[in-house]
Amino acid sequence: MPALASKFTVVAPDLRGLGLSEKTQTGYDKHTIANDVAALIKHLGERSAIVVGHDMGGKVAYVLSLLYPELVTKLILVDCMPPGTENMDPAKGGMWHYGFHMAAEFPEMLTKGREQEYISAQMTKWLHQKDAITQDALDEYAKHYASPGGMTAGFNYYRTLTDDAKFLTAYADRKFPMPILTVAGRYGVSDNLFKAMMQKSDNLKGVIAEESGHFVPEEEPVFLTEQILNFAHVGKRMKH
Repeated sequence: MPALASKFTVVAPDLRGLGLSEKTQTGYDKHTIANDVAALIKHLGERSAIVVGHDMGGKVAYVLSLLYPELVTKLILVDCMPPGTENMDPAKGGMWHYGFHMAAEFPEMLTKGREQEYISAQMTKWLHQKDAITQDALDEYAKHYASPGGMTAGFNYYRTLTDDAKFLTAYADRKFPMPILTVAGRYGVSDNLFKAMMQKSDNLKGVIAEESGHFVPEEEPVFLTEQILNFAHVGKRMKH
């Protein structure tokens, strides 16, 4: 963020229910979260923004760019999959946690009092560079998830995935008008993100962080920052 802030105004919101944001009872479908972000851009007095989204934030950025293309000058998706393209079947190579997180009540029951262990174990599992996220950072994430309603909010991002997929069927033929950059960890979603976006954009660039798992911002921060800065300035004329 400091490196990007030397060139741009950088805003990193805690999405609905996460971190210090309000933990609402509903509204975790990516359509609603996209509306939140659109309202934030306008609230800040901006006409548009370069939008960067990772993981669930990437799904939000995807929906935001479909619904409000006038607000997104460039879209950068980081190690995520477009809603509706996730492989949620562990028997067919998908990740086991989808079904667990989407189940009603059981994940809260089984993680209650063990939020620290669960969050730390899961995040570490998805890292290729196992020391890329410090224990202090893991503790900070776990503290917020362990707050009242915190784990439920996190699980609700998964519980709404089927609704997200249904919502986007109406936009199946719509392409993105803005330039798009995909950045994926070689040990994360790898080439799958770029391939999933090929039919959705005529202005698409994809890069791989070769020594990264899922958490590209933490595992390859210099690489990601360079990619964002280079992509953000493509096509811009220097002002004298």
